[in-house]
Amino acid sequence: MKARDIFGEGEKANLTPMIDVVFLLLIFFMVTTSLIKEEADLGIQLPTNTPPVAAAELPSKHIIDVMPDGSVLLNGGLAASPNETVVLRGLISTLSSLKSASDRTGSKTIVVIQADPVSPHYKAVQVLDACAAADIQFVSFANL
Repeated sequence: MKARDIFGEGEKANLTPMIDVVFLLLIFFMVTTSLIKEEADLGIQLPTNTPPVAAAELPSKHIIDVMPDGSVLLNGGLAASPNETVVLRGLISTLSSLKSASDRTGSKTIVVIQADPVSPHYKAVQVLDACAAADIQFVSFANL
């Protein structure tokens, strides 16, 4: 079949509806593509080549205070309450972790015991036992 048979001799095909459909499809795709969100700038700055920060130095000298009420302070913080009479387990574990940290850095762990003159003497002995249990060899007493 030829186009002449369908439309006749002088008639031409009307392309207006096809052009309308093409324009509608073009507008549809233009509108839908603008709805997709673009990536937002989050303002993230990636690290640059900076030298690593040196680790904070742990003090190699630790002060243990034995108070008149029997409480034990390690570097100013409570290490054992006055009611703890048998073994200073918390002090032993803290001293062991301080010793292992000092051993990793290659420094000596030094403990200075400051016992108050009116403090119970058995507490100072327990602190010495805790230092021995934590394998700390450099222990001294301070004069108050």
